[in-house]
Amino acid sequence: MALLTLVFSTMLLAQPQQFPEGEGREETVRLCKGCHELERSISKRQDRDGWHATLTKMVALGTKGTDRELALVLDYLAKHFPADAIPPLNINEASAIELESRLSLKRSQAAALVSYREKNGKFKTLEDLKKVPNLDFAKIEERKERIVF
Repeated sequence: MALLTLVFSTMLLAQPQQFPEGEGREETVRLCKGCHELERSISKRQDRDGWHATLTKMVALGTKGTDRELALVLDYLAKHFPADAIPPLNINEASAIELESRLSLKRSQAAALVSYREKNGKFKTLEDLKKVPNLDFAKIEERKERIVF
């Protein structure tokens, strides 16, 4: 048990080193590690809009920070962990987690999309997605350039 605690503690201490020095680093490490392991915070590289959506979601889930701190975190993440070229998402093969993260869908909406696809077959057009119950089609429409069939 003591060995496990030592290994876990070492991992937690080492993780902030993955975060480059810069304005907003302290706030990012502090706010992110309050809810989950730091590595998870940066595992998904995003553009500024994606980081903003993630921060908005984290605040809704209980992350506490001032407007200034959240702005610093957003700037820091957008600068140091930008989006890589993201290949289009095949809506007929994507998992619920991929749909949630890549299209900024709620977990329930991503699950509904997968369930509908499994019951009714592959989607052929963007319009087919309107048939999915409780799916926020406006989000799909906003991100249609990310979707392939």
